[in-house]
Amino acid sequence: MKKLLPILLLFVLVESPRAAQPLPRSTPEAQGVSAAAMLEFVNALDQIDGLHGLVVVRHGQIIAEGWWAPYDAEHQHVLYSLSKSFTSSAVGLAIAEGKLNLNDTVLKFFPNDAPADPSANLKAMRVRDLLMMSTGHQDEPPTAPDEISPKSFLAQPVPHLPGTHFKYNTAATFMLSAMVQKATGQTVLDYLRPRLFEPLAIEHPVWDTNFQGISLGGYGLRVHTEDIAKFGQLYLQHGSWQGKQLLPAEWVTMATMRQTSNGSNPDSDWNQGYGFQFWRCRHNAFRGDGAFGQYCVVMPEQDTVVAINSGVKDLQAVLNVIWDKLLPALQPAALPANPDAVAQLKAKLAHLEVSPAQGAATSPQADQVLNRKFVFPANDQKIESLRLTWADDSKTLTLTVRFDGKDIALPCGYHDWKQTRAPLFLGQLAQFPDEPIAGTFACPADDTCAIKLCAIETPYHLLLTLKFNGDQVTMDAEANVAFGPTKRPQLIGRAE
Repeated sequence: MKKLLPILLLFVLVESPRAAQPLPRSTPEAQGVSAAAMLEFVNALDQIDGLHGLVVVRHGQIIAEGWWAPYDAEHQHVLYSLSKSFTSSAVGLAIAEGKLNLNDTVLKFFPNDAPADPSANLKAMRVRDLLMMSTGHQDEPPTAPDEISPKSFLAQPVPHLPGTHFKYNTAATFMLSAMVQKATGQTVLDYLRPRLFEPLAIEHPVWDTNFQGISLGGYGLRVHTEDIAKFGQLYLQHGSWQGKQLLPAEWVTMATMRQTSNGSNPDSDWNQGYGFQFWRCRHNAFRGDGAFGQYCVVMPEQDTVVAINSGVKDLQAVLNVIWDKLLPALQPAALPANPDAVAQLKAKLAHLEVSPAQGAATSPQADQVLNRKFVFPANDQKIESLRLTWADDSKTLTLTVRFDGKDIALPCGYHDWKQTRAPLFLGQLAQFPDEPIAGTFACPADDTCAIKLCAIETPYHLLLTLKFNGDQVTMDAEANVAFGPTKRPQLIGRAE
């Protein structure tokens, strides 16, 4: 560490770079990749339900990018635990500026939040232990924004000697964020803004905070898919960006190398070791990743970065496609131009789409259910009533739901995503109070209306199935992914 600090401190003196431009674009062949092979890769990803956005960078050039409508390049996407890798970067910068030290104890920064009689293991816990998910906890401390705090973290028992027991721990990353804030007087978001976000031209990043105003650190960051690719490219370039050293190269090496073991399954990308808030991968790659498939995969040997946003249940399946389809296509030298294959690839990337609601455009019973208000008994989901109406010359079906005392109007097109802003109601999905939401509708049966909603800055899709029988409606709701059950209890309502 003594050797590291002078190197890091030299870095601090470098003048902050001006805002960067978007990453340059290139054809796959010019960067040593067959467009036909890239098309196979994209087709394989398209078979996995729930992909939202893809950016592939080779030799610093974007060679493929696409979004599954209604997702697009313009909207940000919640990163969940991919946020951790950004928090790691803030720690590295704070160390470079002499604000933190890898061997600082946690209690040094939060003496007033410590238990009355801290255990020996808690006293021994260091910044290094937080970074490599080896805090000594057996059970993870609370992580919800209204619960997580330095006090709740320090109150958690520490049965293992820190540094000896790997336990994935989102609260530990929160503590890193809290330590950066204590040491610098700025939230991680504000601290990174001039040092990382602005130089990379990552515009308007959003980072949720806990009830004390501390950036959550372990989750809560939103950026664009291309921003994820830029972040990965920065790490691929050992912290250098457009001739400026934004991150110390030695920190990048330490953060992405194997710092601790986390399993022994050679076929699992979650068993290849863990760095400082980065996962080691198979094929000598590393990555940041987040719940439901937010990926920043960096392949140093192939000079390649893959950024993906999604809402998938099987995270390993997406990585398998990268290894099985993309990795073999990465050749060391440029390939002959192939305009026809490039055109096919671009066409595929331009027409990616989340599967909309399935069924007919209308039903014989439509006149019997439209413009009627169906009321539900009191329920835990806080759904009070619903109404279906036509709008836009019958091109748009609007679902109006009264949720928790408020009316939410959700326009839906037939195989045409209609956008609005609203809460994504029902269960744990309601943690987002105001989201860009896109909706489609269809009639899978004469008595049934299906409505599919996508909160397009989140992983979440919600399928509502409304079945009408005279004056009665049954509503079934199922999300594509969730931290709890994806299905909600069925509700039965009656016409008012």
